[in-house]
Amino acid sequence: MKIHTVGLTAALCVIGVAVGLAADPQLGTWKLNEASSKLKGTARNHTVVYAESGDNVTITIDGVDESGKAYKSEWTGKFDGKDYPVTGDATSDARQYIRASPNRLNFVSKLAGKVTLAGSVTVSADGKSRTVNATRTDAKGKKVAQTSVYDKQ
Repeated sequence: MKIHTVGLTAALCVIGVAVGLAADPQLGTWKLNEASSKLKGTARNHTVVYAESGDNVTITIDGVDESGKAYKSEWTGKFDGKDYPVTGDATSDARQYIRASPNRLNFVSKLAGKVTLAGSVTVSADGKSRTVNATRTDAKGKKVAQTSVYDKQ
């Protein structure tokens, strides 16, 4: 009887964890759909991966900067609105995310405490695409809006 109870408990725990992970629509690998995006002379994040990392999330970005040079950046933290360090990104050293709804995150990127990029990441209802709407300040101090659309891989 105890073996069956222990086995059932373990199975329910595994199922619970799997359901919890599947419930976050942000997790997974996302590839840039340039045809659907509206990018104005800016860096392009070709692939973005959201992965569970213990009780944190790690976001890894592979892309090219404005000059076409390849880069890879990484952020690990929680979606709690606090700053967490970013590595590999010349335009930011800290980023924060906060969950606005089950399918939407708001974010702010900072460099030396100054906001360089702010926006939102919204996953479609069917979970097959996501849209990143962001506003950044260019080198001339002008606000530039951009929209990046990604397809789930």
